[in-house]
Amino acid sequence: MSAPLLTLDLDALADNWRRLAQLSGSETGATVKADGYGLGASRVARRLAEAGARSFFVALAEEGLAIRKVLGNGPRIFVFSGHMAGDAAMLRELGLIPLINSAEQMARHAETLPDHPFGIQLDSGMNRLGMEAPEWAAVRQIALQTAPQLVMSHLACADEPAHEMNARQRDRFIEMTAGLDAPRSLAATGGMLLGRDYHFELSRPGVGLYGGLPFEGAKPVVHAALPVIQIRDVEPGETVGYGNTWTAARPSRIATVAAGYADGIHRALSHKLQLWAGDTPCPTVGRISMDLIGVDVTDLPDEPEALDLLNAHQTVDKLADAAGTIGYEILTSLGARYKRRYLGGGA
Repeated sequence: MSAPLLTLDLDALADNWRRLAQLSGSETGATVKADGYGLGASRVARRLAEAGARSFFVALAEEGLAIRKVLGNGPRIFVFSGHMAGDAAMLRELGLIPLINSAEQMARHAETLPDHPFGIQLDSGMNRLGMEAPEWAAVRQIALQTAPQLVMSHLACADEPAHEMNARQRDRFIEMTAGLDAPRSLAATGGMLLGRDYHFELSRPGVGLYGGLPFEGAKPVVHAALPVIQIRDVEPGETVGYGNTWTAARPSRIATVAAGYADGIHRALSHKLQLWAGDTPCPTVGRISMDLIGVDVTDLPDEPEALDLLNAHQTVDKLADAAGTIGYEILTSLGARYKRRYLGGGA
């Protein structure tokens, strides 16, 4: 094996969806944007559909192509970016449902796809996407005449359960949607964990499906193994890697593994990252380069053929903490050079 290997447990993914769905008294969809959080949107969406998901969410209309190919015409696919210029043909041909973010998008949709389903995205305080209250008030009656499939908003601080912004956004969303017959959605993974007051008629978990926080009960979905290319003896006083940033203090055995920042292993992890040989942590040494990382394997009884980047000991969130980022970025940064192996779900 010359390329790093990702092993993706589709049954764990499906089980995470089921466990989140059990929290809700209403429909539970699934967010599969960014190529299924970097894990392969086609495989992810198909397994989630087998588990029972019928509503899917992508960021861009272009992302809907792979999803529709594997799901067929039944499930709904919502597009967070709404109806962008030039999207009409794709929205129509793939049966995608744009989540309209502005009066401008609503006018575009009415002009180019007057009979095509759509949803509405409202800004309840995040100041990112969606119509604020005055803009929504101006177009509300026009929108409701054609029965939107969904009216949604997004929580800014759902990963902090005690944050006052959560209740403030929930109350504003209730106010903005008062009197509507359309189904509503406010909660992603974090919002689902806040309780049923945040679930409304549809929830749309994302990172929790893939084993990430804040869903602490999630099963791990991703295992990453990095192949060892070479192992060498390094004497005390010798250095490893660019810039001579690590110097051996003892006779050492240093393994060079075939991965680096081109594979989503952030350069900021230099001198912080550990790889794992089974249950034994092995510190990386020197700078992480584009394709290679040095690892101190002196204390291992045998020479390893590969070392783990992600496993039961080092989850995406623990790796993210070491890098000073979040699990989402770790997952979506895993590059194209990984060989992917899928387990479960007929994979």
